[in-house]
Amino acid sequence: MTALTLSTAAAPGLRADAIVIGVAKGAKGPVVAPGAEAVDNAYDGKLAGVLETLGASGAEGELTKLPAPAGFKAPLVVAVGLGAEPGGKDEDAGYDAEALRKAAGLAARALAGSRKAAFALPIDSPGAVGAISEGVLLGAYSFDAYKENGRQAQGAKAKNGKAPLAEAAVLGGKPRDAAHKGAVARALAVSEELNRARDLINMPPNDLTPAAFAGIAQTAGKEHGIKVQVLDDKALVKGGYGGILGVGGGSAATPRLVKLTYTHPAAEKHLAFVGKGITYDSGGISLKPAGHNETMKCDMSGAAAVFAAVVAAARLGLEVNVTGWLALAENMPSGSAVRPGDVLRMYSGKTVEVLNTDAEGRLVLADALWAASQENPDAIVDVATLTGAMMLALGSRTFGVMANDDAFRSAVYEAAEEVGEPAWPMPLPEHLRKGMDSSVADIANMGERWGGGLVAGLFLREFVGEGITWAHLDIAGPAFNEGGPFGYTPKGGTGSAVRTLVRLAELTAAGDLG
Repeated sequence: MTALTLSTAAAPGLRADAIVIGVAKGAKGPVVAPGAEAVDNAYDGKLAGVLETLGASGAEGELTKLPAPAGFKAPLVVAVGLGAEPGGKDEDAGYDAEALRKAAGLAARALAGSRKAAFALPIDSPGAVGAISEGVLLGAYSFDAYKENGRQAQGAKAKNGKAPLAEAAVLGGKPRDAAHKGAVARALAVSEELNRARDLINMPPNDLTPAAFAGIAQTAGKEHGIKVQVLDDKALVKGGYGGILGVGGGSAATPRLVKLTYTHPAAEKHLAFVGKGITYDSGGISLKPAGHNETMKCDMSGAAAVFAAVVAAARLGLEVNVTGWLALAENMPSGSAVRPGDVLRMYSGKTVEVLNTDAEGRLVLADALWAASQENPDAIVDVATLTGAMMLALGSRTFGVMANDDAFRSAVYEAAEEVGEPAWPMPLPEHLRKGMDSSVADIANMGERWGGGLVAGLFLREFVGEGITWAHLDIAGPAFNEGGPFGYTPKGGTGSAVRTLVRLAELTAAGDLG
C-alpha cells in the first residue's frame, strides 16, 4: 500500500514527481483552492487563468496536468476538480470531505507508476486530513496478484501495467499534531481493511472457496486479537443450519459459518454484523442466463465488508463489542443441489419453501441472522449483494437501507452519507409479506415480482430475534464496479459498506447511536 506522511514542507522545495492541487468551480470560472498558494504565487497569481485556458472548470472528476513553474523541484502539477466552491450563506464552510476524498483518489490513480506525490489540497481540520489520506490510499489500489509477474514491489514498474503510487505526502498536515496523526492512523486502518475486502471480492472463485475464506479470517484473527470460530459442514449439520447447508449442498466446496468476535474490556454495547458470502453464484438449479455469471464471484461482498469492518474495529481499538458472522457457501447445480419446491428447515426452526434457488442469499443470511440474535446484541446490521431489484431501483452506486426501526434506519443512512457511501432509506411495506405465504411451509423464499428488494428485506426480518434492532443493507449495485474507475473507486470490487459499518461501530462506542 502507498506510504503516507504528513508534511509542513513548502511545495516548491519538495522533491516529488508531482504536486497535486485542488481547483474549484467558482461563479466566474475555476478557482485555485486553499493549500495551493505557493503554486499559484509561482504563476504570478494567474494559475486559475492558465487552468481555464487548458479547459479546466473545477468540476468534480476533472484532472488537468501542467508543467510545474520554474524553481520547483517537482516537474509536474496535477490539478483536480473539487466541485462547487464553498461559500454562500455559510461563509465558514470548508470543502466537503467526500470532495477531498474523490479528488485525492483521482490524483493517486492518475499518478500510478510515480515514486512520490505531494498533495497540497485544502486542510482546515483533522477530518480533511483523514479524507485526503483515505482518498489517496483507496485511489492507489490495484489488484494484480494473478497477472504474469504477480504483485510488484511499491514503486517498481509492473510488466503488465504501472505499480501504484509509492509514497504520498499530505502537505499542511502536522506530523506532531495528535489529531492529525490520529486521522491518518484511522485512514490507514480503514483503508487497508477496505482494500483487503476488495482483494477478496476480486479473487477468482476457484481460489476463494468458503473454506479458503474461513482460513483467511482465522489468520487475520490471530494477527489482530479477534476470536474466530468456524463451523464446517459437519458442524452445520449438527447445529441444524438448513439454509446454509441447502444453498451449499450442490457444490464440492462445502459451506462454512464463520464467527468473528472482537471485544473491548470497557465496552457497554454490542453490535452484530452479518454478511452474505456466496463465493460463487451460478443460480443453482434456477441457473442464471448467459451473460449474468461472469461477475458472480462478487456475491460474497457482504461477507467481505463485515470481515473488513470487524478487523478495522479491532485495529482502531473501539470501545464496543463487535461480532461478525460470515455465511459462506457456493451456489452450484448438481445432483445434490437444492431444488425449486424443496422445503428447508432453518436454524431458527422455521421452514422455507424454495421457489427459486437463485434467491439463495436470503437463505444463508436467515441462518446467520438467527445465530446472531441468540446473543441478543444491541443491534444487528446485515450486508448483502441481495437483489437485482435494488439495482433497478437505485442504480449501480447507491445501496438500499431497510430496518425494523425507523430511527435506526435513519441513523444508518446518515452514517453512510457521512463517510461518503451513497445510500437511500427504503420501506418494508407490510402488504408485500403476504406474497411469501406458502401452502407447505412457514414461508417461501420468493414473493411478489414487484418490489423484489423490499420482499427480500421482509423475508430477512422474519429471522431477526424479537425485540432486536436490525438493519439490512442491499449493496447489489455498488459492490462491484463493472465500468471504468472513478474518484477513489476502482474497477471490480469496491468494498462497499465497510466504512458505514466502521462508522456505526464508532458511533456506538461513543454512545451516539441509540
